Amino acid sequence: VQLVESGGGLVQAGGSLRLSCAASGRTFSSYAMAWVRQAPGKGLEWVSGISGAGGTSYADSVQGRFTISRDNAANTLYLQMTSLKPEDAALYYCNTDPSLITWGQGTQVTVSS
Repeated sequence: VQLVESGGGLVQAGGSLRLSCAASGRTFSSYAMAWVRQAPGKGLEWVSGISGAGGTSYADSVQGRFTISRDNAANTLYLQMTSLKPEDAALYYCNTDPSLITWGQGTQVTVSS
């Protein structure tokens, strides 16, 4: 079972990125999934979650700017990030919610001001 995050990069403040999380080894369509992030020197911060039925939730800090979605046929989780701020810069990870899978390598998001 493996999770591979991608889509990060360097973007100017106000810009957008779309993160992807490809799951392999088993089907995750019935699992709640989440994105979390870790900024330098800080702990893990839950960002957004999506239930197996498609219900979504967001941290207050990203509400209205980020959109989580999933493609169950492709076993892939997404995070569309818009209006990015310097404080969104972090290493972003996906996992089941609660986390049941070995963490992937994450994808780095850097936001320049």
